Amino acid sequence: MSVRSLRRVFLPLAGALALAAGACGRPPAPAADSPAALSPVAALGGDPGAGWRRAIAPREFRFPEDHGPHEGFRTEWWYFTGNLDGPAGERFGYQLTFFRQGLDPSPAERPSALAADHLMFAHFALADVTAEEFRAAQRIAREAPGLAAASIPPLAVQVLDWSAASEPGAVDFPLRLLAADSGRAIDLVVVPERPVVLQGDDGLSRKGPKPGDASYYYSITRMRAEGTVVAGGRSVPVRGRAWLDREWSTSVLGEGQVGWDWFALQLDDGSDITAWQLRRADGSRDPHGALTLVGPSGAVTRFDARGFRLVPGRTWRSPRSGASYPVAWRLEVPAAGLELDVTAALDAQELRLAVVYWEGAVDVRGRRADREVAGRGFLEMTGYAALDGPRTAR
Repeated sequence: MSVRSLRRVFLPLAGALALAAGACGRPPAPAADSPAALSPVAALGGDPGAGWRRAIAPREFRFPEDHGPHEGFRTEWWYFTGNLDGPAGERFGYQLTFFRQGLDPSPAERPSALAADHLMFAHFALADVTAEEFRAAQRIAREAPGLAAASIPPLAVQVLDWSAASEPGAVDFPLRLLAADSGRAIDLVVVPERPVVLQGDDGLSRKGPKPGDASYYYSITRMRAEGTVVAGGRSVPVRGRAWLDREWSTSVLGEGQVGWDWFALQLDDGSDITAWQLRRADGSRDPHGALTLVGPSGAVTRFDARGFRLVPGRTWRSPRSGASYPVAWRLEVPAAGLELDVTAALDAQELRLAVVYWEGAVDVRGRRADREVAGRGFLEMTGYAALDGPRTAR
């Protein structure tokens, strides 16, 4: 998830960008008020049409196969986020996300070399927290050799010059992440520190009341990350932690859902937390939400929307989109004794690409029972910019 996630490959956008993607592979990012800018909420709801596979019931997950693409589903993503530290106290937050969008559930054989059954998108964002700078960029290409692809084994996801690929000799991990744009770059190797965590009902994450309003969703909530970041005209060696969210689906959001708030938190006691909620057009909280707590030993405890509270606090208003985002939150999980304050490491972490949303590094402080805890993580918020809502479907 993310919902955190849903984080964003888009069928409505696909038609508008298909010719540009086929022609040059890298159209410029539209401004938020341009016709091409799109709500992620609109992209993930509505009737997808017949022929697509849907997330209906729990399934057996198989690895490493499920790290790769899943044919027949309309939307899929590989979502990497993390916090990194440099040797002189530098701090960075990054997002590198790859989206794969199906165009036709039953594609016909076409003779043209320009024909494509999928489009692929990628978003790269880098927050230089120390310098208080944030930049984001995107890549878009049709799925074709040398342009964009997703495959396993070995695991390789590519959109033009950005990629996530297994290191030589590996089937999946260690994985190398590469992205660069406008003088900012990451070159990181990530290695899992704990097993895959299945979100929701054994990996079936329900987002609405209708059958198929769901995704298959798993996470690797704690990975070691090491490599280099380029920012401010210099290359900085970095170490830190990473997080991977994987989802695939066809129709995710239900009627009346206009946005979501998604949290991926790594605490210093060894616990990890995924929490997400959906917001409705009338301002209420949708009953479809979830929280997954991974304890220091790896034990997993799951809560539905009734088991936790997310209370927004201070807001930041984007000078570009005009959206006001809560950049301070209170997370309470009474049954786990958790009371956490989550605050943006940098307020201005809004991405204005083909979609407009806020996603960025956060700090965590609070208590777990009678102990103080702290940590870092990532927060994603959609549905706050004018383009994101209100809509009648996700």
